[in-house]
Amino acid sequence: MKLKTALLGAAASLALAPAAFAERGADGHVNIIYWQAPSILNPYLSSGTKDIESSSLVIEPLGRYDEKGNMVPYLAEDIPTVGNGGVADDLTSITWKLKPGLLWSDGSPVTSADVVFTAEYCMHPEGGCAQLAKFEGVDKVEAMDDLTVKVTFKEPKPNPYGPFMGGQSPILQKAQFENCLGAKAPECTDANFSPIGTGPFTVTEFKPNDVIQMVANPNYRDPAKPAFATLTFKGGGDAAAAGRAVLETGEFDYAWNLQLAPDVLAGMAAAGKGEALSAFGTLVERIEMNMTDPSPNLPEGERSTAKHPHPFLSDLRVRKALSMAIDRNLLVEVGYGQAGRPTCNLVPAPELYASDNTDCLVQDIEGAKALLEEAGWTDTDGDGVRDKDGEKLHILYQTSTNAVRQDFQALIKQWWTEIGVETELKNIDASVFFGGDPGSPDTFQKFYADVEMYANNFDGTDPEPYLAQYGCDKAPTPEKQWQGENINRYCDPAYDELLVELSRTGDLEKRGEIAKKLNDMLTKESYTVVALVDRGRVSARSNTLGGVILNTWDSELWNAADWYRMK
Repeated sequence: MKLKTALLGAAASLALAPAAFAERGADGHVNIIYWQAPSILNPYLSSGTKDIESSSLVIEPLGRYDEKGNMVPYLAEDIPTVGNGGVADDLTSITWKLKPGLLWSDGSPVTSADVVFTAEYCMHPEGGCAQLAKFEGVDKVEAMDDLTVKVTFKEPKPNPYGPFMGGQSPILQKAQFENCLGAKAPECTDANFSPIGTGPFTVTEFKPNDVIQMVANPNYRDPAKPAFATLTFKGGGDAAAAGRAVLETGEFDYAWNLQLAPDVLAGMAAAGKGEALSAFGTLVERIEMNMTDPSPNLPEGERSTAKHPHPFLSDLRVRKALSMAIDRNLLVEVGYGQAGRPTCNLVPAPELYASDNTDCLVQDIEGAKALLEEAGWTDTDGDGVRDKDGEKLHILYQTSTNAVRQDFQALIKQWWTEIGVETELKNIDASVFFGGDPGSPDTFQKFYADVEMYANNFDGTDPEPYLAQYGCDKAPTPEKQWQGENINRYCDPAYDELLVELSRTGDLEKRGEIAKKLNDMLTKESYTVVALVDRGRVSARSNTLGGVILNTWDSELWNAADWYRMK
């Protein structure tokens, strides 16, 4: 079966909430809580989920993925396919048509010029776009008329749905952002904090790393939506406080990403104020190995860059030993219960793309010790910490502040201690860690540590843009305002060549084979990405909030326009 054949099919229709709204704003106020507080409302300047999802209430893409992974139109009239003429027969272009009559929240018309500009904004060579992988292989983006946009690829693109699809690639208003190109992008505070959008809500106040106040967009395309007149998006705190606020006290209507131990979550739900929602997608908790040297003794601007390879993590044997020492089954038991599965894969789903890599699932402490011995790391002075050439095997291990992640850190530190690795733990407020501030030393993009742990996933069901994030050119650097998706600075020309092959391959089975090989290069052959847990997404809604459809393939807030108050 070829992907071109699949493209002949029409996109699935959007599942709407079973509610008929009398009028926009009739249901008053809704409260949302994300314990990771947004630091910016521009996903092109941050790959943090909390920034992408909060932004999705305001700015929207041409199309989204629904809760089943189907593509559905949003600002576009329909999803372009070969069958409807939107995708060229030779797969070298895709043509999108905007819905007529769309308005920005300021009342001005949405046109193809805004879409073209969005591509220019992200693809600017000095911009350090956090979503650049979405535009992989794009040659040019043209406005054919006021409502028609053509994306042309440098060569046939079997999966042409990278640009402008999903919450990671929304449309920006040209008039607001046109003076914010390249290196100027982070400096446009007003635009980045209060984007003019087409979504159901518009920002009235944004306090970074704290709270966002929104009101219903008066120019939203459906005159009966959203049902809520106002919205508060509260950030910060921790997952436990967020869960209690919905499930126990009813103070909030929706809580995201309840990364809590199973017994804790069950105890909260027993209060009867709301219900926990869960679904599996592609969210993987992992440890990223820094392939570059983060030493503070290096000149600023050279730390964690390709100018200085990591002094010991550059050795495959060390990276593999660290992975072998981890008991993933115990991590699942302690942290997630039924909402987690041990995994060795960066791409755990869909089945077509999921490798059968299971090598990491059995802990091997003795094997890890033997590998470190082979690499020349021995305990010469008997203090329990291995050393080599006068240097101790010391690791700085950082992650965001969260009870489950700190439990994971404690367990992994214990296992690494058993194999002779001294481990220093650091946790950083999630708003800072996942923020995009190029001046902060504590962002996960800057990676001023030896290893760091977090979870990530990809929009839709095709992992090509996700795997493309590990291309050599995607590494964050000072020249790119420390933006970029290749967090661990992995660089393998063979990997890049295989990415090109994936981008050219239309046969679905062959695409699956290539994607599995790319996954294995990262996780099984190089151990630069150490996958831990395939995490089910767990969030919660109050008993009075209707219309919520948990979506693991796009922003969780993808259908907030359809939410309503249950009487």
